[in-house]
Amino acid sequence: MRWLTSMSAFTRVILGLLLGVFTGLFFGELAGSLEIFGEAYIRLLQMTVLPYILVSLIGGLGRLNANIAQRIGITGGILILLIWGITEVSNLFLMLTYPDWTTASLFSTSLLEQAKPFDPLTLYVPSNPFYSMANAVVPAVVVFSILLGLALISVKEKTVLLETLNTLSDALMRIASFVGKLAPIGIFAISAAAAGTLRIEELSRLQVYLWGYLGAWTVITFWTLPAIVAWSTPLSYRQVLRESRVPMVTAFATGTVLVVLPMIAERCKRLLEENDCKSQETDAVVDVMVPTAYSFPSAGTLLGLGFIMFSAWYVGSPISVSDYASYVGVGAFVAFGSMAVAIPFMLDFFSLPADMFQLYLLGSVVTARFATALAAMHGIVVSLLVAFAIMRKLRWRTLFQIVLVSVVIAGIVAVSLGFVLTRAIPYEYTGEEKLVAKTQISDPVTVRQVKELSQFSATDTSRPRLDIIMKRGSLRVAYLPNVLPFAYRNSKGEAVGYDLDLMRTLAYDIGVTLDVIRLDAEQAQAALESGQVDIAVGGIPITPTRAIRIAFSESYIDHSISFVVPDHRRDEFTSINTIRRIKGLRILAGRDRHYADLVGKLFPNAKIEAIDSPRPYFRGEHPDAVLLYSAEAGSAWTQIYPQFAVAVPSDIIGKAPVALALSPGDTSFLIYVDTWLELAQKNGLMDQLYDYWILGKEHEAKTPRWSIMRDVLGWGG
Repeated sequence: MRWLTSMSAFTRVILGLLLGVFTGLFFGELAGSLEIFGEAYIRLLQMTVLPYILVSLIGGLGRLNANIAQRIGITGGILILLIWGITEVSNLFLMLTYPDWTTASLFSTSLLEQAKPFDPLTLYVPSNPFYSMANAVVPAVVVFSILLGLALISVKEKTVLLETLNTLSDALMRIASFVGKLAPIGIFAISAAAAGTLRIEELSRLQVYLWGYLGAWTVITFWTLPAIVAWSTPLSYRQVLRESRVPMVTAFATGTVLVVLPMIAERCKRLLEENDCKSQETDAVVDVMVPTAYSFPSAGTLLGLGFIMFSAWYVGSPISVSDYASYVGVGAFVAFGSMAVAIPFMLDFFSLPADMFQLYLLGSVVTARFATALAAMHGIVVSLLVAFAIMRKLRWRTLFQIVLVSVVIAGIVAVSLGFVLTRAIPYEYTGEEKLVAKTQISDPVTVRQVKELSQFSATDTSRPRLDIIMKRGSLRVAYLPNVLPFAYRNSKGEAVGYDLDLMRTLAYDIGVTLDVIRLDAEQAQAALESGQVDIAVGGIPITPTRAIRIAFSESYIDHSISFVVPDHRRDEFTSINTIRRIKGLRILAGRDRHYADLVGKLFPNAKIEAIDSPRPYFRGEHPDAVLLYSAEAGSAWTQIYPQFAVAVPSDIIGKAPVALALSPGDTSFLIYVDTWLELAQKNGLMDQLYDYWILGKEHEAKTPRWSIMRDVLGWGG
């Protein structure tokens, strides 16, 4: 065991990380049970963080005189803004790494969700500091501590209090140091659980973004930030990296920089002491800057906003150079809040599909850990730079020179990485192929595709419909043509889609086969009235006009009212006001004018024209028009025609209930269908179909996570 204790802290942490990854790969999902130990370690780290912030900030500021406090504020602000600028420039350079790909996104519920407004009052202005501490509202705790610390500067009788705060700070640091010794064990448990449960193949769609992000992260983390310190202060590049390793690895493994704040402060003080720069004044600067820097967006946080650049590229609508200033300014502001708020806000601000947020969440499984490691480096660099600036040992001219050099290097790396990715990553747009290759997922029944309506004899409408179906031995269903993804023909010529999958299950539950025939809206309505078919489907919305002639079941899904527009025109359809400003607006809509009339009332100057099918629009036969269509169906069409996009105006709230169309007059069959739909909703069938056909999630049996134990050695079956 002597060899283990002789290792450096960094070596032991790395060893724990590597052993954890190997354990996860070996045991697979069984390693997930170690997550509880990792969570316990994180909680132990978090235990001292908020008290440390409170004590160190109040005590650190309280020991300063007014002049020093002012210098810290001004210097710290300048340096933080400088690092922000470097990071944002790196984000802009990310556009240079992305190949020229054709892409399109399927429907997502986030397309209909509005970004939550950023509320700086809640985050930064504590009405009750004890509530903020209890609920871990760190920025509010920081603001309270800063105000109390600044107030102490002018208080004369404060020696006893400052000594008490200093004692508490030392005690908290001792606790943090003890917990830090458990880092190899805690990181082993965390990495083992992650490696055993994470499905890396899920991130394949994001490889371009991930490579670009990691390239920018590497430059900022291992060159720009430590080089700024090394070139502008008495510290060496090697010293900065040496003392940054453990905090960065710990932050990476735990997924949060909050827990390493005491460790960052300790390492900064150690570096100052090694260079004979440590004093009560520098200790106070470090104690103030470490938690203060944490409360502001770090380079790690801002680098995550590079996903907006990726999203713009991914949907084929790159952010223009004229919008770069808005990107930088708005990004820095929203980054003060949670990224779960910042990313949707930025997507909406630049009129990018809200469903890209789902991709962000997927990619954040990887990037979040790197972001926390960069945030740890950010905290160390800012604290050291401010400390040396206060001592008047910061070479400002050299600092700005190395910043310019770093920007040039970042640009060169971005161009080089883009060149490599363009040639190294094979890509072919497969959105249309995937859509037309879909097959049914419901219980199998015999399906007969009928080509002519004459093959269906009219039914004696005086008899109960359900009795007729059971005696006949088949359920007759008419489906409307090309109503993606509700009813259409796949590449094999099979009738597939959400509604047809639903009908397969209904036929299975009745115990009959399924006969399907493709009819247009008028033919389907006539066939229902004559009794030749039992049900008509195809994403049919309920309207007053249709309800006069046919019966409708209870609604089982809603269409979301939207516009399908050329990709480059999406920003014109963000709200009612932006749409009203469009001159000569032509809106194409279906022949049933119920919903077209509702939209027409909002835009009285628009010309609304009826069409039988959306396909001519997508083929470019109406280049100066837009299509009023459901967001769910429109998103499926954009898979085939990716040059179009779905736009849901933020202030248009509209739903079109979709139901099964039935023959009129048979109440008993209507009751049966309604009851069956309710059961299908409660047993999860509707959710299953929605995920597969609307959201585009793959339907496959979940297999255990690949592991050496099961898949290589064959242990455990």
